[in-house]
Amino acid sequence: MLQSLKKRFYQYYTSKHRLIQKPKFEQMPVPEIGYALIENARLLATREQLLSLLPTNGVVAELGVDHGDFSQKILDINQPTKLHLVDVWKSKRYPEELFYKVNKKFEVEIKTGKVEINRGLSTEVVKDFPDKYFDWIYIDTAHSYSVTNSELETYLPKMKLGGIIAGHDFTVGEIDVPWKYGVIEAVYEFCSKRRWEIVYLTMERGISPSFAIKAKA
Repeated sequence: MLQSLKKRFYQYYTSKHRLIQKPKFEQMPVPEIGYALIENARLLATREQLLSLLPTNGVVAELGVDHGDFSQKILDINQPTKLHLVDVWKSKRYPEELFYKVNKKFEVEIKTGKVEINRGLSTEVVKDFPDKYFDWIYIDTAHSYSVTNSELETYLPKMKLGGIIAGHDFTVGEIDVPWKYGVIEAVYEFCSKRRWEIVYLTMERGISPSFAIKAKA
């Protein structure tokens, strides 16, 4: 009887509210990473601490900007000579109005040339940047394996020698959605293929962890 009631409630809830759906997980590899590519990794408490260890006065890109709150922290902590803000701002969660808010937020920095907004998908905007251009970048876009893999590969030629690729959401995913991320898989695969090593991992509880990788010496 109880199971029958649960089944009827589930059918009613899904048909009326469309909130519970069978998850469709992206197909992705399950790579491992060798000890040689993590032996120099350092655990950090927060991504603000991560920023404090990334180069200052450099050329930086943030892929996935949202409201620009983390962009402000990059400006405050790292004092980049140039910060490129890359986002499409064209979805229900990240609507076009945020594009105008970010423009207003960094109006002064945009006028002085310290900040440049490159609107579009990260994997398309990448062609606008010269090779060996960035000191470091921070990825916080779709979190899927396919997108993260593409970002890592397409931004690789854009990195200076010794450049660092960092990013957010280095975690399995979200349980309540549910949504399986692919950042870990993409990073592991990239590091193993390109012989890059993990240098920093953050350990926050309130938000998802961040990672930072660079070419192994």
